[in-house]
Amino acid sequence: MHRYRRIIALALVVMATLVTAASSPLRAQAPTAESTFQKVLLTAGRSTVVTTDFDITRIAITNPAVADATVVAPHEILVDGKGAGTISMIVWGAASRVQYDVVVEPSVLTIEQRLRAIFPGEDISVSANDEALILTGHVSSTDIALRAAEIAGATSSKTHVVNLLQYPGGDQSQQVMLQVRFAEVSRTALTELGASFFTGADGIANTVGRTSTERFAAPSLDNNTLTFSDYLNIFLFNSKLNLGTVLRALDTHGLIQSLAEPNLIAYNNQEASFLAGGEIPVPVAQGVTGTVTIQWKEYGIRLNFKPTIAGETIRLKVKPEVSTLDFTNGVTFAGTRIPALSTRRAETDVELRDGQSFAIAGLLNNLSQDITDAVPGLSKLPILGPLFKSKQNSASRNELMVLITPRLVRPLNPDEVPALPISEDRFILSNEVSQQIEGGAGAVDSPVLAGTTAQKTDKKGR
Repeated sequence: MHRYRRIIALALVVMATLVTAASSPLRAQAPTAESTFQKVLLTAGRSTVVTTDFDITRIAITNPAVADATVVAPHEILVDGKGAGTISMIVWGAASRVQYDVVVEPSVLTIEQRLRAIFPGEDISVSANDEALILTGHVSSTDIALRAAEIAGATSSKTHVVNLLQYPGGDQSQQVMLQVRFAEVSRTALTELGASFFTGADGIANTVGRTSTERFAAPSLDNNTLTFSDYLNIFLFNSKLNLGTVLRALDTHGLIQSLAEPNLIAYNNQEASFLAGGEIPVPVAQGVTGTVTIQWKEYGIRLNFKPTIAGETIRLKVKPEVSTLDFTNGVTFAGTRIPALSTRRAETDVELRDGQSFAIAGLLNNLSQDITDAVPGLSKLPILGPLFKSKQNSASRNELMVLITPRLVRPLNPDEVPALPISEDRFILSNEVSQQIEGGAGAVDSPVLAGTTAQKTDKKGR
């Protein structure tokens, strides 16, 4: 009975709640902030007004050194540009939020005035777009054109400066051919000295023995048989005493020269590269699974250069590099020896005129190694001690020199293309055609033979 009363009471409470909710007005939900994204562009030293569609309650700006913001009216923000850069500005309202990217560009007028103050009397104008700063006008020398571009690039936050300044000789070629000569000289010297003593298979007084520092190969005794893996330089054996010795005495000198002469052509302000060498596979383990992938590593003679042409002046950013395989310092992976790379590189800027040369020298690599092995005790004996020692001395010296010559080039017009040399002896001609060629008269239908005939006639004319 009590159980049914509780169920009836619970049902009455639920019905009363539903009736109350149905009869009462709906409660308004709290508004959610809506966020939008906008962009504001202005110039350093100037101001702009940003207008919103809602009452502003709060603003935040990331870097006041680039731009500052002040609320001047419920719907207006005054933004002052102070320095070049990009910052974020967030504006809150009661139910909305707006984020701005404030991009402050450098004052073009300020850059232009600065350039004219540094180079008085020069006609230099500056303009800007979204990505670059553009220099236009006329200057009196190529040096001023280059310096003006450097100053504009250092003053502006633009990543690219387009130098359209006109100067004497500015209508010349805009392509550079770089003649490069790599010369490498490697000198090596090696000195080895050591001795090993041994008895014959029967031994001395029933005693068999030998001495060795293990630096060089020594004979071994197996089943009463002497085995020689290397007789070295000097081999001595006294059958009466049943005693012998092998001696290693070697003095080696080597000289290696290598030369590469690549030619490269690059457009003004465009980078070109050259590689004479190859690629080696390098296994790389990936993650915890241990999966091995192969990456290819380049080596050899490499050259990267970027020319900037201003009349007859060529400014070069040059980066030569020479790398060779070094098996001595390599590593062994899965039973395979992977060599290391011995690399020498240089990076420099140089300014030359057409046809002038410069050299990068002094890239030296000196290596010296001394190894001495000795038999304990016996090597300390007076007079006889050196017989129980071995030594190896090695030295190497590598020197690299790079000689670079830039030249301004231009393409040939059709009437300037020289004729290719053609020899009629390389073709099987009929008797009639041969007579026409020898006589220099008439024409032939074949383009190749026609060119040959014209060339032959021209030779006779000269």
